[in-house]
Amino acid sequence: MSGKFTVFTGKNGETYFNLKAGNGEIILQSQGYKDKAGAHNGIESVRKNASDAVHYEKKTSTNGKFHFSLKAANHQIIGSSEMYESERSRDAGIASVMANAPDAKLVEE
Repeated sequence: MSGKFTVFTGKNGETYFNLKAGNGEIILQSQGYKDKAGAHNGIESVRKNASDAVHYEKKTSTNGKFHFSLKAANHQIIGSSEMYESERSRDAGIASVMANAPDAKLVEE
């Protein structure tokens, strides 16, 4: 099973996307966009940047959990991960985004 991008409208009226792994788990979440075109541009940026490790910023939260952001070439955040209990799990999340994003299909919800 391959990954997929899902595009949806949030309760605030903004458009978002998630990248889901083949098992259906969300591995990357977007910021809010004013319209679907913006979200689609964000998805294309994820596809373009996901396979290069230099675009990932690994972080540790104040509560000791681990997460990451995917940044575009202009250093803007284009996606964020969930919180992970270990660095190893976070790094596996990054590997999953790298593997799934380039060929993930697009699904409108």
